[in-house]
Amino acid sequence: MQERSSVDELAERLRRELDRYSPGGKLPSSRALVERFRVSPVTVSRALAQLAAEGLVVTRPGAGAFRARPRALASPAGDTSWQEVALSADGAADLVPRSVDASGVTVSLAAPPPGVVEFSGGYLHPSLQPERAMSAALARAGRRPGAWGRPPMEGLPELREWFARTIGGAVTAAEVLIGAGGQAALTTALRALAPPGAPVLVESPTYPGMLAIARSAGLRPVPVPVDPDGVRTELLADAFRATGARVFVCQPLFQNPTGAVLAPGRRGDVLRIARDAGAFVVEDDFVRRLAHEDAGPLPRPLAADDPDGVVVHVGSLTKATSPSFRVSALAARGPVLERLRAIQVVDTFFVPRPLQEAALELVGSPAWPRHLRTVAAELRARRDAMTSALRLRLPELALPHIPSGGYHLWLRLPDGMDDMAFTAAALRSGVALTPGRPYFSAEPPAAHVRSSFAAVAGTEEIAEGVRRLRAACDEVLPGNRSTG
Repeated sequence: MQERSSVDELAERLRRELDRYSPGGKLPSSRALVERFRVSPVTVSRALAQLAAEGLVVTRPGAGAFRARPRALASPAGDTSWQEVALSADGAADLVPRSVDASGVTVSLAAPPPGVVEFSGGYLHPSLQPERAMSAALARAGRRPGAWGRPPMEGLPELREWFARTIGGAVTAAEVLIGAGGQAALTTALRALAPPGAPVLVESPTYPGMLAIARSAGLRPVPVPVDPDGVRTELLADAFRATGARVFVCQPLFQNPTGAVLAPGRRGDVLRIARDAGAFVVEDDFVRRLAHEDAGPLPRPLAADDPDGVVVHVGSLTKATSPSFRVSALAARGPVLERLRAIQVVDTFFVPRPLQEAALELVGSPAWPRHLRTVAAELRARRDAMTSALRLRLPELALPHIPSGGYHLWLRLPDGMDDMAFTAAALRSGVALTPGRPYFSAEPPAAHVRSSFAAVAGTEEIAEGVRRLRAACDEVLPGNRSTG
C-alpha cells in the first residue's frame, strides 16, 4: 500500500513539472529521479508508466522518457442515435428481453471515492491478498517449460486434478474444466443448460451477478425463498412443478447474501427433488476457501454426493486470492460435460497457460495453507468487530444470521426505511454500502443492505464506518426525517 501511494505521489509531482520540458524533450534519467525524490527504481518505473498510460510521456527502451507531443484535435462526435433502434428492434419477438443490467455487479467492482469506507467490496483488501505468494508463483510459472505455449482446451491436467480432489467424492480430473473465474463459469453453465425463454429457479435473495447472467441470456429467474438453513426445499419442489424448470442455481455454503449454509437434512432433498424433476443443480461454491476461524468442519460440496450427474459444480480461486487471479473450475458428469466444454471453447478458447501454471504453483506452495489460515483468523476478527459495532451503534438494523464464512453481513432495515435511500445517505456520510433490492429477482419482502468487512483495511476502519452509518441512519430513519 505504501508503494502504491508513493507511485501516485511521484506521478503527480512529475505531472506538475512537465511544462518545464518542450514537446519531445527528454526527462531526467530514472537514476536521477531516484536520487532526487529518494524513492525506489520500481516506484520511478511505475510512475513513468502511469504518465505514459495517460499519454503525457513516451518511454523508449534504452533512451529514456520524453514529454509527449500534443495530440491532434479530436474529430467531432458522430451520431449514434441509430443504435437505439438497432439494439431493440431484433428483440421485439423475444419471450424474455435480453437486456443487460450490470448495476448489481458494478456496485461491488467499482472503487469508491477517496476517503469513503468500502463496505460494498466483494474481494479481499490488498493487505489480505497473498501478493508475495502470487508474485512468486507467477515468476516460477513463467520459467516452467512450455509455460507460454497453448494449454489443453480443458485446462492443465494437474490443475484439473487439484480441483477434483478439493471437490471430493468420485469427481475425477476428466470431469473438470478450467475456466476464467466464477462469473464466466456460471455464464457457461446457464447457457449450456437452459434455452432462451426458459425459467431458471434461483434462491431468493441471491447474487445479482447470476441474475444478470440469466436475464442477459433471455432466461426467466423464478425465486425460491431462503431461510437460515438454506433454500426451503418444500418450496423448491413446488417451484419445479409450477414452472417446469430444468435448472436450479444455488450457493449451499455461506450463501450470498444471507450467509446461510444448507442444512444437512436438506442436502439430499435438493438432489432428490432436482433428479425427480429431470433438472440440473448449478452449485456455486464461491467462498469455500473463506471459512472463518471458528467455522468448524465444512460440509462437502453437493457434487461430492451426486453420482447421477445432477450437479454442475462451479468453484474458484478468485475470492481467496485477488480479483485479477481469475481461475475457476466447472465440474460435471455425463453428456452435459461435452456441451459445457464446447460453449467454453467457443467463448474463450482457454484460460491463459501462465495463469494456470501460476495457480498450480500457488496452491502447491507452503504459502497457500498459511494464507488461508491468516485470512480465516482475520475475517473472523473483522466479522466480530462489525457485528459488535452494529449492535452497539445501530440496534435498529436487524442481524438475523451471523455467518461463519464469507465476507459480509446481511442486515434487515426497519419497516418503512428504504434501502436505496439509506445507501445514498451512507455514501454522503462517507460509507459505500450495497442495497438489498438487486439481490431479489421479484419484489423484496423487506428492505435490506449488505455490509462487507473484507474490503476495508482493518477493524479500526470498520469502527469508523459504522460510526458514520449512525448519521446516515438518523437521516433516513422513519420518524427522524424532517417534515418541513
